[in-house]
Amino acid sequence: MPPEKEKKNKKKDNEAVEEQTEATAAEKEEVEEVSELDKLKAENAELSDRLLRNMAEFDNFRKRSAKEKDAIYPEAVANTVSKLLIVADTLEMAIAAPCSDEEYKKGIEKIHAAFMDGLGKLGVTEMAALGEQFNPERHNAVMHVEDENEEEGKIVEVFQKGYIMGDRVVRYAMVKVAN
Repeated sequence: MPPEKEKKNKKKDNEAVEEQTEATAAEKEEVEEVSELDKLKAENAELSDRLLRNMAEFDNFRKRSAKEKDAIYPEAVANTVSKLLIVADTLEMAIAAPCSDEEYKKGIEKIHAAFMDGLGKLGVTEMAALGEQFNPERHNAVMHVEDENEEEGKIVEVFQKGYIMGDRVVRYAMVKVAN
């Protein structure tokens, strides 16, 4: 073969090789782009999954916190009220005590009424006890008496009033029960 033809053939071969190399490079780039796109899609799916899980976890935390708060509040109010009931007892003793100053006695009665009104607004009510049947879920029997005129298990005397708040006993009534 003449050298000119050889040069042309080599040139054509080189061009073909370059075209093949370019095509192969383009295919590699395309494959790399597809591979990178798949990686990004997988990463996006993982991040979306983690976000959804975190959102669900936060929602559960929020609900649990609200439930705990709803459970703690009545308990705290009942505990506080039980500590304040000594004031009601003291005011009742002051009202029952003999007093020559009627204005002073009226003042104590008004304070007692206001205090009891405040307890009422919190949902605290006095339990009926005298004449009722003894209930260990509401009464604390500190004495028993043999009385043939009273039926068995009937409360004949109340030493300290009992109070409830809704269904919760704030303070048990201390009572004397007939046997």
